[in-house]
Amino acid sequence: MLTDAKLRSQVDSLWDKLWSGGLTNPMDAIEQLSFLLFLKRLDDQENQRERQAQRGGKPFVPSLAEAMRWRHWSHFAAEKMLKHVREELFPAFRALGEEGSSFQRYMANAEFKINKAALLTEAVKTIDQMEISAQNQDVQGDLYEYLLSKLNTAGRNGQFRSPRHIIRLMVQMIDPKPGERIGDLAAGTCGFPVNAWQYILEQHTSPEILAYDAEGQPHNLVGDRLTPEQRDFLQNGAFRAYDNDSGMAMLRIGSMNLMLHGLHNPRFFYRDTLSKGFDEAAEYDVILMNPPFKGAVDKDDVHGDLPRDTTKSELLFLHLILRALEMGGRAAVIVPDGVLFGSSKAHKEIRRKLIQENRLDGVVSMPGGVFKPYAGVSTAILFFTKGAKTGSEVWFYDMAHDGFSLDDKRQPVAENDIPDILACWRKRSDPAFRTARQARLAELEAQAAPLKAERLAQQREINRLTFESVIAADGEAAIHTELEAAQARLAELAGRIAPLQSQMEQLGRNFWVKR
Repeated sequence: MLTDAKLRSQVDSLWDKLWSGGLTNPMDAIEQLSFLLFLKRLDDQENQRERQAQRGGKPFVPSLAEAMRWRHWSHFAAEKMLKHVREELFPAFRALGEEGSSFQRYMANAEFKINKAALLTEAVKTIDQMEISAQNQDVQGDLYEYLLSKLNTAGRNGQFRSPRHIIRLMVQMIDPKPGERIGDLAAGTCGFPVNAWQYILEQHTSPEILAYDAEGQPHNLVGDRLTPEQRDFLQNGAFRAYDNDSGMAMLRIGSMNLMLHGLHNPRFFYRDTLSKGFDEAAEYDVILMNPPFKGAVDKDDVHGDLPRDTTKSELLFLHLILRALEMGGRAAVIVPDGVLFGSSKAHKEIRRKLIQENRLDGVVSMPGGVFKPYAGVSTAILFFTKGAKTGSEVWFYDMAHDGFSLDDKRQPVAENDIPDILACWRKRSDPAFRTARQARLAELEAQAAPLKAERLAQQREINRLTFESVIAADGEAAIHTELEAAQARLAELAGRIAPLQSQMEQLGRNFWVKR
């Protein structure tokens, strides 16, 4: 999400210029912005490689022709710039992808639709001012997310993007490995494959090379501990994603996103994975998804292996994931709360299937504001393993805070359950961990009990003093002074109880429920 006010303002300004310049189709505007952002970030990455070569005293081998470098053409005069981009740069840009990659396939028919020299100049100037290389975010996806929020379309078509910190949480919990086949069957801007790739690189980069920013995001992901065979598989066989955007803009944006993060042969393809034309089965070791769950699908086109008694996409996708996973494969999937509590036959059947025929490893219930400003629906993350056996209890975590305000603004806040979720998940099978948390809870309750008792007594005293102050004769200042002192003491008690209560509440969010 674009949380920086200055960056949002710059995107708004650029959007307005594209709109007034004739790009009135929203997806055209998003696509053209993505092309330009992609070109800028390619140049930024080339600059970074050049600096690294100089620091290491090694010769720099360019990966981009000079005519494609942003630094080369972005200062041309307006007409010369438009001519260069349309006639030289964009044809070369479309051919960047490797043979057989989704980038090559879907960029082949891409059009550069900015036809006014002044508009291109303004767009380039604004993108330079955005200082994209300094932004610690997935700009392609964040841009798409922000534009959708502006256009108010996500609430109708379900195409909103998963927050990056939620994606990262799911990836960390599912813990993908270098040799595993990883898929997303409704990938949008490819946030899940990108984050899975980055996680694997992080786990296989030497600690002395890694660096982390203030948000905990890893940098210098070189993957120096990967073998050549592992690296080759990650580049060419590990990741596969699909989306049913028939306009192809999403497929181009997602493919650019994968390439910008170092996957040079993106495999992101057009396909309605719920349809009769999608036959993949037992082909994935890991599936990470936030499938669309608004509205229903065309029943006549649903694959024959999927249930015929429902058209709810969230239920159909769960059945699809179980079909697509290899035996022993793992999945992390965002679903609406209705999947957990719905009373229809179809809802009960998918729960039966997850628990009795597979292993439901855990559930993270998320607060309703996680997907604002798009939707306020409450959601949960399901973690399950195909073919394994669900135990007598299932691990749950009731997330209350995700590090951002739960309103439409989604501003960063101090309260954040995500570190605790990760700790509880990793230690969920450790009896000593559970015992330690219970002991800590008892300790906090013991500390809070006398403070709460005093608070109750103080509240009674304030009630008495409030009544006496009303009936007291004028000039009796002592009663008012006593009331003020009692109120100050109550506020002081509240300040001491609050951190204890916050810790107790968090300790209670991790629990087990009977199968």
